[in-house]
Amino acid sequence: MILGIDGYLGWALALRMLRRGHTVYGIDNLSTRYNAALAGEGSAFPLPEPKEREAYLRELGDLQAFQVADITQPGVLREAIGRFRPDVVVHFAEQRAAPFSMMDEERAVYTMYNNIIGTMRLIYALRDRPEVHILKMGTMGEFGTPNYDIPEAAYVEFTYKGKSDLMPVPKFASSWYHWTKVHDTHNLLFANRVWGLTVTDVNQGPVYGTRTSDMLISGSVEDPEAQVDERLRTRIDIGDAFGTVINKNIARALVSMALYRKEGRKLPLYQYGKARQVRGFISLEDSIEALEILINNPPREGEFRAVNQFHELLTTGEIIFAIRDYLRSAYNYEIPIEWIEDPRVEKDEHYYNPEIKVLPSLGFRPKYTFRQLLPSMVEDMRKYLDRLMAFRDVVGEVRIGWRTGAGYSKRVLRREE
Repeated sequence: MILGIDGYLGWALALRMLRRGHTVYGIDNLSTRYNAALAGEGSAFPLPEPKEREAYLRELGDLQAFQVADITQPGVLREAIGRFRPDVVVHFAEQRAAPFSMMDEERAVYTMYNNIIGTMRLIYALRDRPEVHILKMGTMGEFGTPNYDIPEAAYVEFTYKGKSDLMPVPKFASSWYHWTKVHDTHNLLFANRVWGLTVTDVNQGPVYGTRTSDMLISGSVEDPEAQVDERLRTRIDIGDAFGTVINKNIARALVSMALYRKEGRKLPLYQYGKARQVRGFISLEDSIEALEILINNPPREGEFRAVNQFHELLTTGEIIFAIRDYLRSAYNYEIPIEWIEDPRVEKDEHYYNPEIKVLPSLGFRPKYTFRQLLPSMVEDMRKYLDRLMAFRDVVGEVRIGWRTGAGYSKRVLRREE
């Protein structure tokens, strides 16, 4: 069962599981479509209507349902789980954008309610079913950027004034969205202790990529000339509220190049502060591969398994410079870069060293790096340039500040042509 089947990860995982011969039951309330549109944003690729997507999935394998429903509502999950009797429930069904959660009071409250209540409904739907594996998608952002190695564990030994005990791993999240993920973790930890629920808590870094192998007709994930089944593309958010740093900046770079050739003006890419913030990134293809491994290798019944899921550590500066360098070599286009005051409340420079042991022990070997996939991401988005241009006012823009909310006014520190 996949909760959030219409999303970036949910759709890609459904394709993988169906192609592998699994039976899939999907639920989604379509809120990302609605919330992104409300923020004036959208997907780089056009999204078929849910009924069309359902039909495409049925062509691939045994899809039991593509149910449009809100899991925060009483009885929705209990009834679906009772009918389908899943072996695993993969929980993506949350408002998953940090900037959106920081826009204003209503979006912060919505994020808290939607994410925490949805997880509580799942816990109670499976309270008496510890044989069902809950795979909950969390985020490395739950930890913040502490000045110690980030454990890949649910508990660590805590010592104070000579007394020690096992305590949940310390976390200090970086947005209202990230805090909901922390609360999800603690609620699932408690449910595991009280009812013995079986849980994999995946702390995943930011994901990038425009395709997986399951979307291809021919060629490979890294091949810019590969033929993609356009019906099977996943959503790629490119605005400030919902876009992730790599995907949205590639889209902005393409819009900048098009505007320069059409109107003679260039949009800059933005660096926050010193651009030395470090995060652990993973490609969409590798993320789906890792999730498949975790599904096929569940924890023991009654176990709570914490998993850190990422591949390479990159600074925001490295990402922006790589995009600039690729446009220069592939298209002879020089895109300007502006360093702006960081709209987020975060450390500009910091220690960052998360442990990663579980996935390698299960045989996971990441295939791709950001730089390997950059050409294929650029080419995939370039095919939809007209669509990107329709979002020119929001694509890769900075409109949301952690202290100000929506309506953030950028303060440029310096510019490099």
